[in-house]
Amino acid sequence: MRQTTDPLARLRAAADDRRAAGLRRALRPRTPDDDGLLDLASNDYLGLARDGRLAEAAVAATRLWGTGSTGSRLVTGSTELHARLEEALCAFAGAEGALVFSSGYLANLAAVAALGSGGLVVSDAGNHASIVDACRLSRSRVVVTPHGDASAVEKALAGRSEEHAVVVTDAVFSVDGDLAPLARLHEAAVRHGALLVVDEAHALGVVGPGGRGAVYAAGLAGERTVVRTVTLSKALGSQGGAVLGAREVVETLVDTGRPFIFDTGLAPGSVAAALAAVDILLHQPELPGRVRTRAGELAALARELGLETREPAGAVVPVVLGRPETALRAAAICAEHGVRAGCFRPPSVPVGRSCLRLTARANLSSDDLAVTRSALTAVAEMKVGM
Repeated sequence: MRQTTDPLARLRAAADDRRAAGLRRALRPRTPDDDGLLDLASNDYLGLARDGRLAEAAVAATRLWGTGSTGSRLVTGSTELHARLEEALCAFAGAEGALVFSSGYLANLAAVAALGSGGLVVSDAGNHASIVDACRLSRSRVVVTPHGDASAVEKALAGRSEEHAVVVTDAVFSVDGDLAPLARLHEAAVRHGALLVVDEAHALGVVGPGGRGAVYAAGLAGERTVVRTVTLSKALGSQGGAVLGAREVVETLVDTGRPFIFDTGLAPGSVAAALAAVDILLHQPELPGRVRTRAGELAALARELGLETREPAGAVVPVVLGRPETALRAAAICAEHGVRAGCFRPPSVPVGRSCLRLTARANLSSDDLAVTRSALTAVAEMKVGM
């Protein structure tokens, strides 16, 4: 086989292919005034990312502890703040133990790879990329089941030869915005002696009483064979992630979780901001309900205009448009009408399911919804004219 003399040639060719398919991506740095666009693209579900209470907590912690945690959690990277946040998350979500990571992505990598190692991992086809990567790192046999299909999960567990198994699913799926059948998945896991790992990234702060999450809402918070992963960077307006679970789960991750052991701990400022967000939720338990109400209104507006969507379980409202080029044009139209909307294309979504991803916030106003109506009306007109 002839070897290339330019190792970058294949990268340029692949980029050209992606460009032709409408799949090139680009960084678009925001400005301090956020370009004046209505934000329906971020994951700032409670509108806390710019809340002064979080900022003040982060500044105070940074002045006290420094700008970084200085090392891994097992060396110098654990502060009193980290322990306080872990205790607060346990109390808020009804968990036995918690372990804070520097990102939700790493929390998923650690939980699935460590708990599933050498066994069977059953993963929903709609799971987030961090779960997909975690399945690969687990070195386990992985069975990917159709989206939301608890019967397929049951079948995979019943036919296994491995000694142990893990079922892993998003709670609220990051693009479709629907809710996993957690009760049925738990029943299947219990029948077959498996752990159930639930990624609550898009549920914590949005779903359940006071935003305590989908696991809590399903009555499973006290189940010791249920493990939750959460992010601090969405509804909590900060950065980082955590794993919530039984004492044995936390101990296993401390001892064997490579994304925990070999990563620098979460910066104290981010820890303090997340702590402040949990406190706000405790004192303003109505915020999650506002998010869900606004999400329902966004979905109703899309349906009224003849756009394909679904009833949201949380804050995420997809508007399915089909081709990548159509989704890109729709996002540009939204920007022209004053709305920043997420644009999701393969591999983030299946081929033929490129979409706008609208995300509700607790602080969206009636005027914001009027601006959104104008933008989606133009999108619907564009789609009809194609």
